[in-house]
Amino acid sequence: MYYSEEIVDEVREKNDIVDVISRHVNLTRRGSNYVGLCPFHGEKTPSFSVNQSKQIFHCFGCGVGGNCISFIMKYDNLSFTEAVKELADRVGMVLPEETEYSNGKKKADLRIRMLEIYKEAATFYYYHLRGDYGKYPMDYLKNRGLSDETIHKFGLGYSVKSYNALYTYLKSKGYSDELMIKSELVTFKEGRGVFDMFWNRVMFPIMDQNNRVIAFGGRVMGEGEPKYLNSRETDIFNKRRNLYGLNFAKHSREKYMLLCEGYMDVIALHQEGFTNAVASLGTALTEEQARLIARYVKEVVITYDSDGAGVKAALRAIPILKAAGIKTKILKLTPYKDPDELIKAAGREEFEKRIENAENSFDFELLTMEQSFNLSEPEGKTEFLNKVAERLTDFHEDLERENYIAAVAEKYFISKESLNRLVIKIGGAKEIREVYKEAGERTKKAERAKTAEEGMLKTGRLLLSLIYNRPSLYNRIKDIILPEDFVVPLYKDVAGRMFRIIDNGGVVNVAEMISRYESADDQALVTEIFEDKFDLSFVKNEQEKVFREVVIKVKRAGLDEMLRQLDDNDMKNLMEIKRKQNELSRLKF
Repeated sequence: MYYSEEIVDEVREKNDIVDVISRHVNLTRRGSNYVGLCPFHGEKTPSFSVNQSKQIFHCFGCGVGGNCISFIMKYDNLSFTEAVKELADRVGMVLPEETEYSNGKKKADLRIRMLEIYKEAATFYYYHLRGDYGKYPMDYLKNRGLSDETIHKFGLGYSVKSYNALYTYLKSKGYSDELMIKSELVTFKEGRGVFDMFWNRVMFPIMDQNNRVIAFGGRVMGEGEPKYLNSRETDIFNKRRNLYGLNFAKHSREKYMLLCEGYMDVIALHQEGFTNAVASLGTALTEEQARLIARYVKEVVITYDSDGAGVKAALRAIPILKAAGIKTKILKLTPYKDPDELIKAAGREEFEKRIENAENSFDFELLTMEQSFNLSEPEGKTEFLNKVAERLTDFHEDLERENYIAAVAEKYFISKESLNRLVIKIGGAKEIREVYKEAGERTKKAERAKTAEEGMLKTGRLLLSLIYNRPSLYNRIKDIILPEDFVVPLYKDVAGRMFRIIDNGGVVNVAEMISRYESADDQALVTEIFEDKFDLSFVKNEQEKVFREVVIKVKRAGLDEMLRQLDDNDMKNLMEIKRKQNELSRLKF
């Protein structure tokens, strides 16, 4: 589905960017802009800025930027058209069913086609589990205690023992090899042909928040490695930004979520009525997943496996969840290995009781730390308390830190005053280290930024920014600089649009310009053009010199590019380009 520029502009104009972003980011007014912590990367001080007058946002930390459509695309992992539809729904705007381009042909949307092919693949796996080849995998699922209703609810399936069964099926449905390979459903091997990504596996469809299949997890039947295989990332699947079972869990009425390690844990818990269970996707919990959970609840009970790997994963998850504003507790599983085993052996009531008695995350960390020290010896206890004091410095709220200091002092027989002094001492040293670390990171960031802005990326953006801020400059160079002179393809297109608007006596609308580009990366680059940081006022006494140098650099790069693309035998044009190159230093404008 595609919408005309007029429709896109109407949707954008009806959605104030501050209203849209403030639903997801805590914004504070600072001068003419609004600032907040960037939702796309971890940071302690705000570098995320929203300009209400221009209706754009930009993060000076990670570089992401754009208009309200760009933000929704990035935040909810949506395509351009999906983001337009979501914003239209937000303001009660009814969109047309379909818009065609002037040539009568609809532009193909890769994301939509990928969603279609994944739905088809899920159907293929679903019916094979219930067909002639599905007895063994179905018996496996039944032996794991799953009911027909649960198997149906989660859309479980089976990829048969054939290297190209899915490929053949999708081919019969008219899907191209290119799309199948792009979707990571099949793989191509030189000299051997095309192979299905999954075969002889119980299939777990991974769905996004809107119940659309975006990937698969597969558990091998019998011998084979790896035991569990997950889809590779695609244009519709980013495992860092999705959670298994969230499409169901987000509708739960519970005020917390159960965070599991695997698919079977989630499925088993849902079958027993714990419909608030979710799991990360083959990786440790990520910041993006924590922020995703925070949209729905402010408390999580971690139910990771009770083995060493599970304990380490829980310890890694605790600070990530805390940074997202989520209170965390740990479920005690022992003597059972995982939630699936616990609930089958001890029953639903016992599981509920353990949720009620789930351990405070800090107490869990303390008990885990204890195991590394011999507290019966003074030296061991001293080392342990130093470690605990360092952890206590992470509590930035005075009341919370003081309460934990009091609790630790009472539990480990140390005076509150002594522990408090230790926390202050370690905290001071830690703060100094962090200051140096942040300074180093800022230096590295500045160096990377300087490198990234070198060459024509910097010069082209600078010239476009100058023209945007002072359109009168364009009239001086309109016979010299053409859109084709911008070497960066995106800037070439932006220049063409800007120059046409100015030629027609119009004013460039920043948010509207950004809407003309569907790629989030393109939107971020376009946003940078319209930031005021390239205004000529930064070189008060050398404005003319700077402007002249920028124009000549852009023109020279354009001529160099023309020269590279020129046929060696085209002597006439070769001589003309050479002549223009030689005259550059004598240009008057």
